Amino acid sequence: MTQWRKSTHNQEEINTECVEVSANTTNATLIRDSKDPGGARLSLTRSEFANLIGTLKAGGYKV
Repeated sequence: MTQWRKSTHNQEEINTECVEVSANTTNATLIRDSKDPGGARLSLTRSEFANLIGTLKAGGYKV
């Protein structure tokens, strides 16, 4: 069973748009839209996910 988690920052806000992450799979990190849990999921390798987070923190994508 896949276990999903949200940012603790987002859990304090009401009606926020966020993603959920699951890292309990063998070789991938899964990402999904919290408002559409049955919808599409993005699967990234651990290194791809680390690169994405690093780029987001550095301001590389406008979010």
